[in-house]
Amino acid sequence: MERSLRSGRLATFAYFTLNGFLMGMWIVHIPAVEHRAGISHAVLGWLLLLLGAGAFAGMQLVGPLTDRFGARTVVPLSAALCSAAVVLPGLATSAWALGAALLVLGFGNGCLDVSMNAHAIQVERGYERPVMSAFHATFSIGGVLAALVGARTLSWDLSPSLTLGAVALFGLAVAALAAPALLRAEADPTGQAVATEAAPRRGTPRRIWMLAALALMLMLCEGVANDWSVLHLRDTLDAPAATAALAYGAFATAMTVGRLLADRVAARYGPVAVLRHGASVAAVGMTVAALSPWIPLALLGWTVFGIGLSGCIPQLFSAAGHADQDAAGANVSRVAGLGYLGMLAGPAVIGPLTHAVPLNLTFFLPVAFCVLAACTAGILRTRSTSAVPDESRDGEVLT
Repeated sequence: MERSLRSGRLATFAYFTLNGFLMGMWIVHIPAVEHRAGISHAVLGWLLLLLGAGAFAGMQLVGPLTDRFGARTVVPLSAALCSAAVVLPGLATSAWALGAALLVLGFGNGCLDVSMNAHAIQVERGYERPVMSAFHATFSIGGVLAALVGARTLSWDLSPSLTLGAVALFGLAVAALAAPALLRAEADPTGQAVATEAAPRRGTPRRIWMLAALALMLMLCEGVANDWSVLHLRDTLDAPAATAALAYGAFATAMTVGRLLADRVAARYGPVAVLRHGASVAAVGMTVAALSPWIPLALLGWTVFGIGLSGCIPQLFSAAGHADQDAAGANVSRVAGLGYLGMLAGPAVIGPLTHAVPLNLTFFLPVAFCVLAACTAGILRTRSTSAVPDESRDGEVLT
């Protein structure tokens, strides 16, 4: 069974990396797709809302389906859908076609996001120690690979339809090859039988909604870094364009490295400590970035912000999945869904605030969210009968 568990973990890494790669390839082709469709930046901004709407719908639909049919069935199908859909924006020649393509791509992405996280919970339960953050790190690595591959194919002047078509075929191959290694739903990774009778339907527990609210706030913070960090250095500190780009690079690199290390920290000190101290560090980093009059210090602030924020979201996903083994998919879909809305809300919230205050001062909204997350980190301490306990020095458990 240990070999099966290791294989399941490797397969989960593959799907997380694939998801990051697929979405990264779409992102690097946005300018080319926009030109092919003949639309303006403003129209593209509205169409991107369809990507988010599709993702949210996919997340809410696939959660219960994962609980019913098992991640072993749903993950490969979701990966295949997301892979096939990535070519659609490259084929669009009008705003209507692009909107429909983004809706389908978002739906596939949402399905894969929730189902692969549900399987990651299953793997984590088998290991009986935190492993969730590393999966999220490989998602970021997939995005880095997409940036490198996309830069090369764009330099060759390949059409978006050709490149994204090749990416779709690659994704379908990965989805099929990794599927046999996924863990079976009828037994947990330790080999203990799982009850096959369906549990009576019940409402989503209040604790899950609290975790979802924290995910919304913290992923909004991540969205702020994604969308405003470069503009912050460019407009507030008058940094050259090349230097300003380092702000996002510093944040993204810190997030990836932090997630690779967060599992060990969570195993030793507990998820409560990761969320409490991580959110506190993120608040300090964002404050430094917002108030710094010097470019190097601002870059340091964005780096610290990324390190602090890196381990927080995986702890929330893990807690939601372990809260109820029979409803892991549905619970993760709630947390991931609201978190995704928070990611989309980042630019929508900060933009209007810049009409009232300077850009750097709007960053105190995510600072406040980080402080609130640090103060409410104890929500992760609640013990669940279906969770795998992970005793720490502070007596905290992985729930």
